[in-house]
Amino acid sequence: MRIIDFFDQGATLYPDNIAFHELASDEKRTYKQAEAFSHKLASALTQQGFGKGAKIGILAPNSNIAFECLIGLFRAEAVWLPVNPRNPVEVNTDLLHRFDGDLLMFHSSYENEAIAIANDAPNLKQIVCIDKDLDGENLPHWLASADKHHEMGDGSDDDIMAIFPTGGTTGKSKGVMMSNKALETMFSNFYAHFNYYDNTNHLVVAPMTHSAGLMGAMHFARGGTNTIMAAVDPGEILKVIEQHKITHFFLPPTVMYMMLAHEDVSKYDYSSLQHFIVAAAPVSLTKLKEAIKVFGPVMTEVFGQSEAPAAICAKAPWDYINADGSINEDRLKTVGRPCVLNQVAIMDDDNKPLPMGQAGEICVKGHIVNPGYYKNPEATLEAQIDGWLHTGDVGVMDKDGYIQIVDRKKDMIITGGFNVFPNEIEQVLNSHTEIQDCAVIGIPDEKWGEAVKAIVLCKSGSTIDEQVLINLVKQELGSVKAPKSIDFVDDLPRSPAGKVLKTDIRKKYWNSENRMVN
Repeated sequence: MRIIDFFDQGATLYPDNIAFHELASDEKRTYKQAEAFSHKLASALTQQGFGKGAKIGILAPNSNIAFECLIGLFRAEAVWLPVNPRNPVEVNTDLLHRFDGDLLMFHSSYENEAIAIANDAPNLKQIVCIDKDLDGENLPHWLASADKHHEMGDGSDDDIMAIFPTGGTTGKSKGVMMSNKALETMFSNFYAHFNYYDNTNHLVVAPMTHSAGLMGAMHFARGGTNTIMAAVDPGEILKVIEQHKITHFFLPPTVMYMMLAHEDVSKYDYSSLQHFIVAAAPVSLTKLKEAIKVFGPVMTEVFGQSEAPAAICAKAPWDYINADGSINEDRLKTVGRPCVLNQVAIMDDDNKPLPMGQAGEICVKGHIVNPGYYKNPEATLEAQIDGWLHTGDVGVMDKDGYIQIVDRKKDMIITGGFNVFPNEIEQVLNSHTEIQDCAVIGIPDEKWGEAVKAIVLCKSGSTIDEQVLINLVKQELGSVKAPKSIDFVDDLPRSPAGKVLKTDIRKKYWNSENRMVN
């Protein structure tokens, strides 16, 4: 099945249910209304030469019109290029150029950016405004002459429905060719592991161009609502959960940390929640425990990446809790067990499976694995070996199949001949009550090769003595893993998806010759 097939099932069975509710304008759109719009848009796109196989970006804030345009794009059997409005213009221009974008649909609030992109992306054939009658091409004009019904082909499981940029935390993003088969497998894994019943209300607050858009689409089949926030505001999210009885939503850990640190966190009722999904980066165990106490036994974790979207492993709320209601500390440290529709193995550097309990690279096999990288066969061959996708994450599987991620292979620090994984140190630092978030990297050191360096973001109004934190890590993990120095910052650089950009942090301390920057 394709995303449009899931949507059409919802439109058939629940035509009068609210499909999209944009909070900024309080506009609500039923499945019946959104279905009618998608037919006209698919017809218009096809008439303008942007039908099946055309590569289309949508530059817009989280909004009803953006989500409805996405449905129309899928009905036209076009290929979605997720253009994140939080990216710099140069990054979006580069993505549309390298991924051969044909059309850019843009919201009027991004008119200047769209014009700049059009000027610098030579392959882009056209730009069109989706919400206003601006000078030049606009969607109202296209829709005026469009047919009310668009006939789709049957499609194929192997058809590419999107080209997703990778996280870009270690350099320029690659384009993951996302297939219908991989998306259906992702959806099926979620349905198998979590609760997706009638009357769900999914909060779209992370960028639609990240996991929030795909996770929102999982609510279509049973007529669920997508309640849409245009921007991340931790205090407003807390309020919206109570006011709109939110049942499901996804956020990266960094936003969860901000919510927990908010002065109003104890003010609201969160009893409607079924799944507070945390993903996209390792989670602080201390803050995860706090979240369970604050939001209830609803915390949900998934592990995946664009190459195998969002559902390599899963941990449901009931996996955290023992029979007596206490938190299962061992499982808390993990990202769950392999999902039911894929295989997972821990492999050594020779691509051989390791016994349970030994650390190695997490590898996945099955229909959830996408075909590869767009116009980059070399990177595809490097990532996929003998049918297994090598994720680049180091993990350990226990006897029950639960997997604990140690860290990214590329983030490993080699200090004095010892391999040190930053995530382990970050977990200890984040256990301090006055720390909101942190990052640990290796910096050049004449004696040790690399020295452990911590960059710490304190909670608002808090200060911490550097030596206190160094001693905390030393006590928990020993001297080798204790930071040799700590910098305190007002913010950490993040990707549009909320991941801490360690590449950007390292630039302050390393030059092009891999030497310390004074």
